[in-house]
Amino acid sequence: MQTLNLILTGFLALIFLLSGISKASGSDKGLSGTREVNVPDGIARVVGFFEVLLALGLVIGLYDSWFTNAIQWLSLVGVWCTMAVALILHFRAKKAATGLPAFILLTCASVALVTL
Repeated sequence: MQTLNLILTGFLALIFLLSGISKASGSDKGLSGTREVNVPDGIARVVGFFEVLLALGLVIGLYDSWFTNAIQWLSLVGVWCTMAVALILHFRAKKAATGLPAFILLTCASVALVTL
């Protein structure tokens, strides 16, 4: 179980770091996904900054102590909430097919939380 958690946490940290940097920088490619679901660019950039912080929290949480385990748990809950909101926004914009990556990341975050 610990190995599965390590793999999922590393995967989520990498995806959230890359996605967060592209959104926070304000690049057109990074903001295109949020524009599809009618999220203003300013809010998307704040979400990108939040995603970078979550990725850093996931990486810090890989060290084994009670404090870093708490940071990892909080970061995984943040990832889960972020992806749940993303999925809801995709459904509200009637673009459920483009919400598949959010669903996959939500599932990965759920499994990572269970295996923590």
